Amino acid sequence: MAGKPPRKTGSKGKPGTSSGRHLNVRVKKAKKLSNSSARWLSRQLNDPYVHAAKRDGYRSRAAYKLLQLDEKFSLIKPGMRIIDLGAAPGGWSQVLSEIVFKQNRNDKISQIIALDILPMEPLTHVIVFHADFTADDAPEKIRGALNGKADLVLSDMAAPTTGHNATDHLRIIGLAELAYDFARSVLAPKGAFVCKLFQGGADKDLLATLKKDFASVKHAKPAASRSDSAETYVVAQGFRGG
Repeated sequence: MAGKPPRKTGSKGKPGTSSGRHLNVRVKKAKKLSNSSARWLSRQLNDPYVHAAKRDGYRSRAAYKLLQLDEKFSLIKPGMRIIDLGAAPGGWSQVLSEIVFKQNRNDKISQIIALDILPMEPLTHVIVFHADFTADDAPEKIRGALNGKADLVLSDMAAPTTGHNATDHLRIIGLAELAYDFARSVLAPKGAFVCKLFQGGADKDLLATLKKDFASVKHAKPAASRSDSAETYVVAQGFRGG
């Protein structure tokens, strides 16, 4: 699938492949457009996953990262209770809603919670919490909204970068550790945790904790992650706690 965005098709909501091709668009730098802004605009205009997101009605190209992770690890199933941390603008929550409720749109057991400090437009079958997941009362509120514990906790959050590699790495790992502290408090036995990381994946302390708490811990870089990006994902399955 590398290099080709998936289409939103398939009998189980899984991604297929697209044969669509896009002509390369050149951006002429305007006087008020900085070099970095010009590079970003050029990348957006020529990104096949940006075009695919518009075609398939997704709010962000990140939706394809989750589709590809699900294709590899079979993370999402009907009947699940799922929490999407840092959900705005909602690309991952859209994927969750499509797969979890594909077979039964009147399902009253399944729940999807989208949580972010940024505002997010409503989504069908998704409960949106405009809140900070690190708040002391967040786990209790989320468990109450789910009517139980979560089968899957997802985090596509990224800490603000400074350009200083050591500082940025500490911020990224710190955010991942906070996400897992939250996940550990809400996950059901045999549940799964997926978290975005950068610069070589989880550090040794976080990785050791995940390996102790889960039956399987792996790193993955979906094809939809830009080739020049250092982002990767840690996928932990088979939670031993709960």
